[in-house]
Amino acid sequence: MKTYADLPSDAGSNIIGQVTAQANRLQKRLASVKRTVAIMSGKGGVGKSSLTANIATALTLKGQTVGVVDADINGPTLAKMMGVRNATLEYTPTGVKPAMTALGTKLISMDLLLAEDDAPVLWNAHSQKDAFTWRATMEVGALREFIADTDWGNLDYLLLDLPPGTDRLPNVVELIPNLGGVVVVTIPSEVSQLIVKKSITMARDILKVPIIGVVENMAFYVCQHCGEEGPLFSVDETLDETFQKSILDSIPFDPKLTRCNDNGTPYVDKYPDAPASQALMQVAEKIQTFFNS
Repeated sequence: MKTYADLPSDAGSNIIGQVTAQANRLQKRLASVKRTVAIMSGKGGVGKSSLTANIATALTLKGQTVGVVDADINGPTLAKMMGVRNATLEYTPTGVKPAMTALGTKLISMDLLLAEDDAPVLWNAHSQKDAFTWRATMEVGALREFIADTDWGNLDYLLLDLPPGTDRLPNVVELIPNLGGVVVVTIPSEVSQLIVKKSITMARDILKVPIIGVVENMAFYVCQHCGEEGPLFSVDETLDETFQKSILDSIPFDPKLTRCNDNGTPYVDKYPDAPASQALMQVAEKIQTFFNS
């Protein structure tokens, strides 16, 4: 199989120069970021994006400068959850200015580039059937541009909210070889743990990325009237030993968290005394401890 370097001519596109320049921009941008964290699951529907939004907010409330990349190119949700869907991106000589929440968390998301609410992400090709062949490559390219072409300034933390799938983390590691660590999200069900365990193996054993810890989301519910805790799923569901060894915290289910996501309101800021908020603040604190130890 030939590489670009083997081709007799690039038809004047200077493709090698373009790729090299973009890689250099990426590394220059990452030089101003102290810590990079990928938040992943492998399993969809576990509330990973919701946790990302609130962990980022929790770190911001702790005085950290935080940026967030919505790495789910085809199903972006963080702009709505973080209350910046109406933000207008500003293009400057130093890069695109990210959207900023009322509390100061910075965000870049494909959702900020779509004209309509129902507009899907489409890649230019002769047909969408042809585009499917190149979709993974184009998604990685878009993610690279999100990081490299955004004027983040100096960041204490850059969080990347990954879409479901065990194949997503290798793409991030390709872009960020020195990825600081991974936070893995699961829920207390055997199906979720079966899939998420594969993500841990991929990160820890194959890619050699440090596992910061596991967050068990929707671990239980708290009665709104009496405060008693109860299982949200089957009473027989318990965390596998793989997860118990590295648990950061268990987040209780709270309907107010969902309402805050829909309204673009930071849950951990609006309901700081709620059990779920206190657990999320603990997760943020343990992430800081991980990097400071």
